[in-house]
Amino acid sequence: MQAEKFYYDNKIVKQFGFAALFWGVIGMLVGIIIAFQLAFPVLNLGIPYTTFGRLRPLHTNAVIFAFVGNAMFAGVYYILQRVLKTRLFSDTLSKIHLWGWQTIIVLAAVSLLCGFTTGKEYAELEWPIDILITLIWVVFGINMFGTILKRRERHLYVAIWFFIATWVTVALLHIVNSLELPVSLTKSYSLYAGVQDALVQWWYGHNAVAFFLTTPFLGLMYYFVPKAANRPVYSYRWSIVHFWALIFLYIWAGPHHLLYTALPGWAQALGTVFSVMLIIPSWAGMLNGLYTLRGAWDKVREDPILKMFVVALTCYGMSTFEGPMLSLKTVNAISHYTDWTIAHVHIGALGWNGFLIFGMLYYLIPRMWGTTLYSVKLANQHFLIGTVGILLYAIPMYWAGFSQSIMWKQFTESGQLQFQFMETVTHITPMYIIRGIGGSLYWIGALMAIYNIYKTVKQGSFIANEAAEALPLSAQPMPVGHMHWHTIIERKPLRFLLFASIAVSIGGAVELIPTFMINDNVPTIAAVKPYTPLELLGRDIYIREGCYNCHSQMIRPFRDEEARYGEYSKAGEFVYDHPFQWGSKRTGPDLHRIGGKYPNSWHYNHMRFPQDMTPNSLMPPYPWLLENDLDISLTEVKIKAMRKLGVPYPDGYENIAVADLHKQADAIAANLNTEKIKTNRNKEIIAVIAYLQRLGTDIKKGEIKK
Repeated sequence: MQAEKFYYDNKIVKQFGFAALFWGVIGMLVGIIIAFQLAFPVLNLGIPYTTFGRLRPLHTNAVIFAFVGNAMFAGVYYILQRVLKTRLFSDTLSKIHLWGWQTIIVLAAVSLLCGFTTGKEYAELEWPIDILITLIWVVFGINMFGTILKRRERHLYVAIWFFIATWVTVALLHIVNSLELPVSLTKSYSLYAGVQDALVQWWYGHNAVAFFLTTPFLGLMYYFVPKAANRPVYSYRWSIVHFWALIFLYIWAGPHHLLYTALPGWAQALGTVFSVMLIIPSWAGMLNGLYTLRGAWDKVREDPILKMFVVALTCYGMSTFEGPMLSLKTVNAISHYTDWTIAHVHIGALGWNGFLIFGMLYYLIPRMWGTTLYSVKLANQHFLIGTVGILLYAIPMYWAGFSQSIMWKQFTESGQLQFQFMETVTHITPMYIIRGIGGSLYWIGALMAIYNIYKTVKQGSFIANEAAEALPLSAQPMPVGHMHWHTIIERKPLRFLLFASIAVSIGGAVELIPTFMINDNVPTIAAVKPYTPLELLGRDIYIREGCYNCHSQMIRPFRDEEARYGEYSKAGEFVYDHPFQWGSKRTGPDLHRIGGKYPNSWHYNHMRFPQDMTPNSLMPPYPWLLENDLDISLTEVKIKAMRKLGVPYPDGYENIAVADLHKQADAIAANLNTEKIKTNRNKEIIAVIAYLQRLGTDIKKGEIKK
């Protein structure tokens, strides 16, 4: 039978690739701004839309889902067609996917700047956008599996395995973590509370890194590294071990983000064990990529694409060694809540994801335009300035992390804490400045890449539909003799999908189901009561302003933390927290026992201008909280929603909730007036003060009941 002629769709690859560059430059620029905001609080500009608390989730979402996400889709669509010998399943679905994803990005940016957030790290987007993400992800899945099913190649290349695992796992993570009860178009409450919410969030958060930032990029690595080096993958068997061990083990590791917290000990132990085991498959993948370059080192010295791939693989190896080490309790006791974690994350983001993306675009864009890269010299300069940028970013953050931990834990000979929290902040401010410089260099490198790619495009002619030909499957002879067992699985895509789904579901089921089914995992505390209506609204404002980005609410059972903050946190204290607010970094001090520590006037003035109350503070002012009227229109709806979620408000309480709110607000306003602060009960600051004064006060009069 004669070979069939068909055409690869390069247009969709081009559009996703250019979108990645566009959003990447914006996301990185926001990252530079917030880096310098931590050194120079004046850069917050004193308006709601430019504070660190709102820009930080914008930065993370832009880099993860806009820059990395668009690049991932570009690479997946480029690779799928070439290893499956077919055009994408549907041009229409490709367009829906492209413009649907860009719509999500724009909605995310606008909503986050407006303060519409769930308060869950890497999952801040509110429920309407979550639904849109689900729909577009389904479109992507149909397009991908439709392409696989109409392929002209029996063998599913290793890259496709990782793309399949990415699709099914991200769908599972997103749906489970995004279950929430809406109270308006822009506000919802997580279906989970406290400990359960923390476990689900970091089951999602860790594996969002695993299956959005790692597994699809391993698929890209398995295609582009051999192609750029013109050498076969070093070991097919290693690829098999790498893939199945990675997707099975990764899903268990989320609890290592919650060591020494109120999470049950067995869940913490599981997270540690499986995190350590992850070293084996992760390094199998790294070495498989690096060994593929054996014999091509002369080319590596000259080729900026291969240089970027080597650094990307090295950063992947560093991150996947460091991650398991950070899951050991003795190491985690030092690293958690410090800037060490920030350094760790950015080694992966800048080195692994960033350099792999730039190397991929340098490789595929000249081929889609039928030309060569405009300037190899400029690409080499990009590689150099980007590498220096990574080092200048990461090294100061590692230094800052160690400095924070050592200073937090230091005691004098008389048994007193040696350093106040603010002393640790001022000590590491110079490191924040150097970090900002490193990020700026990396951003300049990205601009150099855009210029190089622009000139490459200008000198070539775009091949929108690239001609190809291949025999249909029906005309290809069936293999004879013994086949490797994995080859049999690969040739049945739906069976492969089923096996991958089972592999990634086991760990989540083992961790999540017992946590929700066994009441003893969360001992109750009789004195812990639901938030009053005013406190609930204050909590919503706290989340809106992104305070969780800098403040934790989880005191671990360490001598220094109890000496600094108060009695360690108990699981039962968070049973009415939808969502939890344990945090992942302490740029500012922990707030779990802040209630009653300072008078109302202190909180009022602290929000008005923090440096008046705490000299050298890095916190921005929040003057609009003193001016904005409190929106109480949804109070009744919020009380009803909380009752549906299991919060024990009395039946019919929503009918008197506003009256209770006004009564508590009047008392706070009257107290402020005695301190010569003129305000009234209708201002947002009143609700925020009510919430802060409540934090951690229940346990002082409660006993744990098993």
